[in-house]
Amino acid sequence: QVQLVESGGGLVQAGGSLRLSCAASGRTFSSYVMGWFRQASGKEREFVAAMRRSGGSTYYADFVKGRFTISRDNDKNTVYLQKNSLRPEHTAVYYCAEDRDSAYEDHYAQQYAYDYWGQGTQGTVPT
Repeated sequence: QVQLVESGGGLVQAGGSLRLSCAASGRTFSSYVMGWFRQASGKEREFVAAMRRSGGSTYYADFVKGRFTISRDNDKNTVYLQKNSLRPEHTAVYYCAEDRDSAYEDHYAQQYAYDYWGQGTQGTVPT
């Protein structure tokens, strides 16, 4: 059974940074794609960023380009999301997810592509 555990959320002032971590345990870190999604209060969950294991290609939602960076450390079975220049609109619960099916590798922005999800970590940027 795979478990994904996020950490690194918290409260940060506008303009500040947070680094989220997602540690995978239970089985070999053999995902095709690792992704980050977010869900703000009263809104649907949406794609933030993703990274392929093969080749390391990264993908970002338009609203985070230039501010967020996804990376992974395969030796530590961990994926990261570095969030810089944060604004109040970045307040949300952030979830990491793992895709273990190559058939969905190109569907990285879609929730259905992912097989496992973490419990989420809250990131708050007050107004």
